[in-house]
Amino acid sequence: MTPLEFDQHHLWHPYTNVTKPGPTFRVSEAEGAWITLDDGTRLIDGMSSWWCMLHGHRNPRITKAIHDQLDKLPHVMFGGLTHDPAIELGRKLLEVAPPSMQRIFYCDSGSVAVEVGMKMAVQYQHANGQPQRSKFVTIKSGYHGDTWKAMSVCDPVTGMHHLFQGAVSIQYFIDKPSVKINDAWNDDEAANGLGELRQTLEANDDIAAFILEPIVQGTGGMYFYHPEYLNGARAICDAHGVLLIFDEIATGFGRTGKLFGTDHTEIEPDILCLGKALTGGHISFACTITNDRVALGIGNGEPGIFMHGPTFMANPLACAAAKASLEILSDGDWQTQTQRIERQMSEELAPAKTFNGVADVRVLGGIAVIEVDHTVSADQAHNLAKETGVYLRPFGKNIYTMPPFVCSPDELSQISAALLRLAQEL
Repeated sequence: MTPLEFDQHHLWHPYTNVTKPGPTFRVSEAEGAWITLDDGTRLIDGMSSWWCMLHGHRNPRITKAIHDQLDKLPHVMFGGLTHDPAIELGRKLLEVAPPSMQRIFYCDSGSVAVEVGMKMAVQYQHANGQPQRSKFVTIKSGYHGDTWKAMSVCDPVTGMHHLFQGAVSIQYFIDKPSVKINDAWNDDEAANGLGELRQTLEANDDIAAFILEPIVQGTGGMYFYHPEYLNGARAICDAHGVLLIFDEIATGFGRTGKLFGTDHTEIEPDILCLGKALTGGHISFACTITNDRVALGIGNGEPGIFMHGPTFMANPLACAAAKASLEILSDGDWQTQTQRIERQMSEELAPAKTFNGVADVRVLGGIAVIEVDHTVSADQAHNLAKETGVYLRPFGKNIYTMPPFVCSPDELSQISAALLRLAQEL
């Protein structure tokens, strides 16, 4: 049995049918913006390997940090013990995170970071004398991960609610913000969507928190909305004793052209979930950060401890990788890089606006999307990758890229050409 045959018979890939596993490329190595297949074909990773590989594959500063740490301390439990990589990373995180974010809980993955954030919200409300506040409100077309509680706040139609009806918790869903990021803000709450949030919170006293992806909805449709919505949501949540959770697993660390989605706003959340690009994509890691109000509220309530503790929490290898990635971001080149990506892709993708079947073309920071009026096939896009020299994986009606920040102008042009071709042929 060849390696690929073994893969198809025994390895279950994400969102696949084992009876029809679909085409799969075997990657032998990767560096910078490129992945190399076992037959020698080189493809630009236009997905940043699901949005995490900001600084390119095998970044020398990050890989050196992992190698150096491996020789000292690959892992140790975080219960009753600590270590310098966790402490040093914590210092770096507090340098870049919104100022009120002061308490860091290290996690294994983005989905777990969301689970932790939701548990924090419920436990805070319980400690605050509001034990009935155990549910959540969120916006439609959102995505927050595939684990159990995170899945309950994913879109109820495009998510997996219909499959797990009766098992997944029932939450409150409101329409997504109606004002797009570049449109003029409308202060009328009935028009901008905030009225529905206000009405939902007024009518229900069992809501612990409002959770959403700031500025950009990722897997729910690559929708870019106006930051003023978040400013208004903060005020409404405060008026009703509801916490505000920002899931920045996709938008964090410069992807929107600002370091965090919160930087587009005038406010800060109570809880911030980070992942994906935290380690520059080199090893799985995430964190949930909260303010003193939430952390001390939990600590002063029953049972007096926060009820979560992953085995691989604060893994030293991941902490070292994350610290190195944040040091690269601190150099500031990401700002020039994302500005260049936005400017170049806006120009190069403009012709798609005239294509038949194209509903919208939008670019923000290091995100570029061609939205079509029909569902596209990821497998078909996959089959064109060797011809375009770019690995892309569309979903729904969105043909998109989140390229590594380190892409050169020529590499970006190749990605743009691939997006245009897929928009014409899929």
